[in-house]
Amino acid sequence: MTVPETAAEIARAVNERELSAAAIAAEFEARIHLREAAVGAFLTQTGALALAHAERVDARVRAGEELPLAGVPLAIKDNMCLTGTRTTCGSKILENWTAPYTATAVQRLLDAGALPVGKTNLDEFAMGSSCENSALGTTRNPWDRERVPGGSSGGSVAAVAAGEAVLALGSDTGGSIREPAAFCGVVGFKPTYGRVSRYGLIAFASSLDQIGPVARTVQDAARCYDVMAGHDPLDATSLARPVAATHNGLRDDLRGVRIGLVNEFTLSALGADVRATYERAYADLEGLGADLVDVSLPTADYGVATYYLIAPAECSSNLARFDGMRYGLRVPGADVAETYERTRAAGFGDEVKRRILIGTHALSSGYYDAYYVRAQKARTLIAADFATAFQRCDAIAAPAAASEAFRFAAKSDPYSMYLMDYYTIPMSLAGLPALSVPCGFVTPPDGAHPLPLGLQLTTPLFEERTLLGIAHAYERATMHASVRPPIAANETARV
Repeated sequence: MTVPETAAEIARAVNERELSAAAIAAEFEARIHLREAAVGAFLTQTGALALAHAERVDARVRAGEELPLAGVPLAIKDNMCLTGTRTTCGSKILENWTAPYTATAVQRLLDAGALPVGKTNLDEFAMGSSCENSALGTTRNPWDRERVPGGSSGGSVAAVAAGEAVLALGSDTGGSIREPAAFCGVVGFKPTYGRVSRYGLIAFASSLDQIGPVARTVQDAARCYDVMAGHDPLDATSLARPVAATHNGLRDDLRGVRIGLVNEFTLSALGADVRATYERAYADLEGLGADLVDVSLPTADYGVATYYLIAPAECSSNLARFDGMRYGLRVPGADVAETYERTRAAGFGDEVKRRILIGTHALSSGYYDAYYVRAQKARTLIAADFATAFQRCDAIAAPAAASEAFRFAAKSDPYSMYLMDYYTIPMSLAGLPALSVPCGFVTPPDGAHPLPLGLQLTTPLFEERTLLGIAHAYERATMHASVRPPIAANETARV
């Protein structure tokens, strides 16, 4: 029997004992062995651990349990802890650190039957939009290996796109799930802030970081979210609010749905093919029965500037713990102060150092009110603008990225890289649920192969069920998500 392509199909087959989880673990270990040299999605492969989990899953199924993710191969972004595995954040400062506990979101997926096939590459400490800032490896876009997969969750997204995993976990601070999902032609979903526990996620910016799923289909993303969402007493930011199931609320049309198009998110600055792809996506939404309405986000243009004060300020505080004393890299000096300096100089990369310096300056005496406090006020205004816009619509549609995946080193200056998150940052600042769903392909002028793009959809706080329902209807009607890169063409290899 062939290996099914989706988490839903795999779980059904394992629960009905048509396939064993152990056979699926072996199949995906073989796939990773064949494809990983070309993709570079993983920093650590955990095939033996996946097989051990698979044997337990098979035993539970034989005992009569039905597991929502039975036998589903799962890739985990390497800023999430998994007991006994190397957890690096893509940084030299944690290159050899072994996690002593498991993140809550990861544990919930494992308890549901998922198989951990490896820890994936990322921009160092999740700071980047291309996955080029990793100190420990290079991940390539499965559609064109001369191009970036996007970031910071580039390894997780590339693993799913290349067929090395069926589900993956990423973290999204300013667009780090949605933008790479758009670049690699998969579904990337950031839930409402606080819906998924951050316990065991190594912090970058604590008021923004959110764990979310990467999947091949909206249905699989919903299934993954339903398993891991919910209150966690180990996370002070976790919301003690009931979570409505989403996998049974997926819809096939958009009749009666109002979708807002943001006046300030003009498409005129985008490349002609990119603009045309997004315009077709909006037309497809209307063709499914949606009523397209104009909405305004007057403060949207302040999103990037606001984010790059708040996020670095929080990273400056969070990364102070990496001092060479308690865990991770230590470069000894003549005294404690010199040990701190040498360790951090050797352990952190340029982008991490840049953001620490920006954040430390923004929090320093004499500048705190002028920068950090004003940025927080702007953040409040951005959230208020979204609340006003949602009085006119049920969801907002926008680009997930301003371009297709670009070539390595094409955006070497920080400013042009930061602008890659222009369309995704406002949703993060407001804490809203948002996702990217494949919406078509463009052939770039400097490339011979079509590359995917993603449509971003967002809804009000806690409206994940609505969001995933809209995305599912669009996905089913357009079928863009069914197209796979050539490297994944043999996904149905026999077990």
